[in-house]
Order: sequence, then C-alpha cells, then structure tokens
Amino acid sequence: MIEFYKTIDSRITPIDKIEEYTWINMVAPNEKEKQLIIDQVGVEPTFFNAALDEEETSHIDTEDDQTAIIIDIPDRTSDDKGNIVFYTIPLAIIMKGKTMITVCIKDSPIIRDFTNGLVRHVNTQYRTRTIFQIFYRISQTYLTYLKQIDKINDYAEQQLHKSMKNKELFRMMEIEKSLVYFSTSLKANEVTLQKIFRGRLLKLYDEDKDLLEDVLIEVKQAIEMCTIYRDILSGTMDAYASIISNNLNIVMKVLTSITILMAIPTMISGFYGMNVQGLPMPFFWFPAAISVGLVLICALILKKKNML
Repeated sequence: MIEFYKTIDSRITPIDKIEEYTWINMVAPNEKEKQLIIDQVGVEPTFFNAALDEEETSHIDTEDDQTAIIIDIPDRTSDDKGNIVFYTIPLAIIMKGKTMITVCIKDSPIIRDFTNGLVRHVNTQYRTRTIFQIFYRISQTYLTYLKQIDKINDYAEQQLHKSMKNKELFRMMEIEKSLVYFSTSLKANEVTLQKIFRGRLLKLYDEDKDLLEDVLIEVKQAIEMCTIYRDILSGTMDAYASIISNNLNIVMKVLTSITILMAIPTMISGFYGMNVQGLPMPFFWFPAAISVGLVLICALILKKKNML
C-alpha cells in the first residue's frame, strides 16, 4: 500500500500524486510500488530491503543526498489463546530532496495517528521536525505499552495467587520476552537518536533540539521502566517457582505419611491372614485393635514431626 500526504491549511491531507514536501507512507509495499518510488523519487533500493527486514536493528544509513533512519517501533497482537503479545518492528524514514518517505511492514497505529490528524502542528514542509514528532509519538507509545504490560503482569500475578498453575507462569514468561524486545529496541533507538542529536547527520534548529531532547528523555524513561519491570518480573517468577516446588514437596510429604499409616494394618492383617500356627490371640478383634493402636501412635509421631 502506498499513500501520499501533504500539509494543506495546517492539516495533513491525502493527495493523489507526489508534489513538493510530500510525505509518502508505504505499508508492506510490493515490487511495483517500490519501483514507482525508485523511479520518481530516486530512492536507493537497498533502503527498502532494510526497512522490510523484521530483524533489522535501529541505525542510520546515508547514501549521496539521501538519508534513511531505521528505528524500532512497538506493536502488539493477539496469539492463538487470545493473549496480547507485544513486540517491535522496524520503521524506515527516508529523506530524499523535499520528500519524506516512511516504510513499514505493517500498518502501525503510530503512523495512523498522524495521517488521521490526531497529532497537531504537523507540517510536512518541516521534515526534520515531523520526523522528531514521529519519534516522540513512538516513545510515548512505548511508555503506554509498558504500562499495559505492567497491568497484565499484575493480573497474572493475582491469578497465580489463586491457582498456582503453570498457565500463569507461562503468561509471565511471555511478558518477560516482550520486555526483552522492548529493552533491546529502546537501547538501539537511544544510540540512533544520540547520533542525530550531535547534529552531524541532520541540520537541527533550536526547536528541533528541544523536541529531540524530550524524545531522549522519554526513551530513557522507557528503558528504566523496562529494567524495573524485568527485575520485578524475574524475582516474582523465581519466588512463585520456589513456592510451587515447596507446595509439591509438602504434598509428597503428606502422601508419604498416609502411605506409612496405611501400611501398618496391611502388614498386621497379612500376618494373621497366613496359615501359620502359634500367633497370639487369633481372634478378629485383636489384630484390628493392634492396627488401630499402632496407626494412632504413628499418626501422633508424624504429626509431632510436622509430617501431617
């Protein structure tokens, strides 16, 4: 999919063709769409390969008079069980002449906020500022998703209090995996943003620097939140794993004690059930009384040792 936008009367407006200061938004473009932009704008074909690679990390590429910024953005989906899964995907922002191009393998709600006019003061004529506004929106989305992850973790922990089943532990493992993705991507984004902040790759004005500083602050805050949540989650999982293991030991101890108590009448009845002469008191009530007495004595001993 390919779309063209331009700021007209202070609003992001869809247009039909490429003009001056056009923002081209491409979502999972096919070969025909890529070739169209290569022919009309002159974009380096390798930039598209980097943008559409799911494993691509955040970095900056420069080729002649064009620059491509690859940055990881957060996204979420649902798995087969209906659980929300968080991960990151690359977003490429390519600058060529007076044109800005965004390329992503998926239609991101972050970009949709801009195209739907939900972000104010966006002017495609000021490319650098628009790019930093996208960065700021990305960092805010990271923080939003991290808060959602924290709430999901709290709910999983409450369920773990009630059931102590592996299902909740597996859910917490998925959350930890999402935090690893976020932490890795945020650190790579921070390095890329620091390179841009030095002003060697893009010309920065004072307002642009202030906005980029705000972006860096948000990114650092998101990194700290990721670290805190991961530490808490890791400690919680270790604690609950120990609790589950301890509960299993308690159950096994009780079952072993019950097995011992059940073995006493079995042994005595086995002796009196054999065809042997000379057993004392060969009457029904005597082995039954002995069995009951020994079971009670053994139960008291096990109770005293906290085995029951």
